[in-house]
Amino acid sequence: MSLEENLPAPVTQPDPVVSAGFEIAMKWGAALGGPDKLEVALRALEPQLKREHQMRLRQLENQRAQAEREATTAKETAEREAAASKATAERQARDAERRRKHVFRMCSLIASAVLSLSMLAAGVWVASDQPWLATALCGPSLLSLAKLFLTQRSDSADMRAVGRAARDATTAGTPPAP
Repeated sequence: MSLEENLPAPVTQPDPVVSAGFEIAMKWGAALGGPDKLEVALRALEPQLKREHQMRLRQLENQRAQAEREATTAKETAEREAAASKATAERQARDAERRRKHVFRMCSLIASAVLSLSMLAAGVWVASDQPWLATALCGPSLLSLAKLFLTQRSDSADMRAVGRAARDATTAGTPPAP
């Protein structure tokens, strides 16, 4: 004899779920007329429980798939909104750049018109007293300056013409030697 065989079994608290299950099984057994009929009833119930279990698994799988679709849709929506806001920001930046260039071009045009008219008026005003200065103010320098402001580029031919006009004006303004 061993020592373990003489020891009483440990007392455990019965699980309420297991106890409830035993009570239901005993009631079913009594209602059906014995354990043989209960076993037949449980075997008949087993396929139904399997079908319900499979159906519940499919429902859970469908719920998971639906959650994945919703997450994907939300992500795609967020990406589309981000792309749209980026495109809007880029379009606004291009529009602002165009406006700045337009304002700069208009300011250059106005400044060239004012400067050209001022040079022309000054050339006409001093023409009677100092013809060489009038030539410098109203000659090729006026035209090259207007071209520079209007087209925003300068050619070397323009500068040669201005230099030639300045030389001609200085030689024309000096009296001949006696």
